Amino acid sequence: MNRMKWLLTMTLTAGWIISTLQAQHFHWGPEIQAYPTGLIPGIAFEKSGDRGAWNVRLGYNLVNHRDLGIQDDERGGGFGGSLGYQYFLKKYGSKWFMGARTDLWRNRIDWKNQPGTPQEVQGTSKIVVLQPTAIAGYAWSIGSFQLRPTIAFGAEINVKTVGKEVGHGAILLAGIQLVW
Repeated sequence: MNRMKWLLTMTLTAGWIISTLQAQHFHWGPEIQAYPTGLIPGIAFEKSGDRGAWNVRLGYNLVNHRDLGIQDDERGGGFGGSLGYQYFLKKYGSKWFMGARTDLWRNRIDWKNQPGTPQEVQGTSKIVVLQPTAIAGYAWSIGSFQLRPTIAFGAEINVKTVGKEVGHGAILLAGIQLVW
């Protein structure tokens, strides 16, 4: 629960700071991505140009690999962030866009093997995950904000593991952004 309070505090603080900047071409908003074994809520900040935008995201990666990971049951999560670029096919904020993003997550994964049996073994692994993805989406302008559904494909790469190896590999994410 302390992690969620920290995330909420950081999100509200960042939102307040951004809303006071009043800088032209600077945008921010909440974002959520879902993938078959997890969920990533966060807040994104971007600096736009004529046809594109650099963006940074801070978030929390909620992981539930179930039995799809290396161990029989893998659950956990951790804080991290992203750096990316979105290129709009027309002008910034107009309809179709594509880009690339790289995430870095520090996750703690609690795992079990043979759960519910007398042979059950459990443990915890701490991992650093590098997650490069290609992203595509569509931007709808609605008043003073944009609604951007996205789809991304890439890889989860465990670059550092303390404990037993846990799930990694190809990843497909569907997401939505609100941008002011």
